[in-house]
Amino acid sequence: MNTVRVRFAPSPTGYLHVGGARTALFNWLFARQHRGVFVLRIEDTDLARSTEEATQAILDSLEYLGLDWDEGPRKGGSFGPYFQSERLHLYRQYVEKLMEQGRAYKCYCTPEELDQRREEQIKRGEATHYDRHCLHLSPEERAQYEAEGRSYAIRFKALDEGVTEVDDLIRGKVRFDNTAQVDDFVIVKSDGMPTYNFAVVVDDALMGITHVIRGEDHLSNTPKQIQIYQALGFPVPQFAHIPMILGSDRALLSKRHGATSVMQFKEDGYLPAAMVNYLALLGWSYDDAQTIFSIPELVEKFSLEKVSKNPAVFDMQKLEWMNGVYIRELTLEELLAEVLPFWQKAGFVPGEITPELKGYCLRILKELQPRMKLLAEAVELARYFFTDDYQYNQEAVAKVLTKPRTEEILQYLAEVVAGAQELQEEELKPLFKQGMEKFGVKMGDLMQPLRVAVTGTNVSPGIYEVLALLGRERVLERIERTIKMLKERS
Repeated sequence: MNTVRVRFAPSPTGYLHVGGARTALFNWLFARQHRGVFVLRIEDTDLARSTEEATQAILDSLEYLGLDWDEGPRKGGSFGPYFQSERLHLYRQYVEKLMEQGRAYKCYCTPEELDQRREEQIKRGEATHYDRHCLHLSPEERAQYEAEGRSYAIRFKALDEGVTEVDDLIRGKVRFDNTAQVDDFVIVKSDGMPTYNFAVVVDDALMGITHVIRGEDHLSNTPKQIQIYQALGFPVPQFAHIPMILGSDRALLSKRHGATSVMQFKEDGYLPAAMVNYLALLGWSYDDAQTIFSIPELVEKFSLEKVSKNPAVFDMQKLEWMNGVYIRELTLEELLAEVLPFWQKAGFVPGEITPELKGYCLRILKELQPRMKLLAEAVELARYFFTDDYQYNQEAVAKVLTKPRTEEILQYLAEVVAGAQELQEEELKPLFKQGMEKFGVKMGDLMQPLRVAVTGTNVSPGIYEVLALLGRERVLERIERTIKMLKERS
């Protein structure tokens, strides 16, 4: 059996979105499972829209997801991707071959002329198509166009009878009527740059790509590409068109559904393993029971046979839940390594942390880890552990600190904290129970004012753990600050 060779071929005209990342992942998993080759090719022939920034964003996104590629030009000791802009000589070579065979020809039609003919076809109730005006030009007509200085594109002479069949590994046999569905399409634009449908065939053939795994929006391009393969005598690869990704409203996934850029998910604090796990489930499932897969498990169990024909729905809540599962599976040391960049950006910790500060950070994360769904949440969840200059949550203030005798309760709690030998539950709890009896309240009526006073909010880890982490001096300062705030309000 020939070595499996697949490719991911994005255009560098913007960020890598989740749909493109899912396509890259399916190709990568297929290659890894079959011990094959995963090729990265940057399709940058659209010179007006392609940018180096977008190319770098694609590379950064793949690196974040751990999708490494296997070959390409050597750059700086590692494989760089292939760039179509560096392969223009190859496309010219195969255009000339098609023209020599009579399977391609120059088209001098202007955009205005094409629009006019299209409108006339619509008025006559015909399907719009290129009418082969330039296929039958006489030498004199061609010379006249050249003398006028008209630029030209090059069109592929498509088959005008029969059907082109796509034997798709996911969708089965799909037939396209050559007369109605494939007209003479442009393969080289008037600026000399190859079009997608042509360049992709030359590249996939010369790179020995055995399986083309891509989004179903490319299915309609496939008969055109198959005809070019056949005209050039290239073997036709196997095609697999994976389902589109929809938002929760069943519309195509877009920015209005939330983050779609892979790097935005990284900035929001999604772990790469969770992203890979979730992306794999967009259109593929192993069974009805298993949801959490390690990357080695995905490599082992992934198959195109279990990819659905139906669109996949991107569920942000499920992704957040899954990310929380992965966060809770990390050791505290691993979690600290992931969270530190967020804390450093927030100014909570310096670039280099001392062993003492590291220990403090690990103790904080031990309390926060069960609550976290996103790494970025660690900033707000931990703010009051690192800075005394935090803002009170006004809803918490209104709900908790406006009750009768709150100032008295806080003053009592300050005395308890000041007199306790250790801020530990076994020592504080009996004293808090005495406070319940003193004020005739429930334990929550003591704990919540204290929680709001020392954290600024009414949601936090266990109050005893918070007090122990903050230490006596900071706790007393915060209670005093809160009492002062209440006096000023009254």
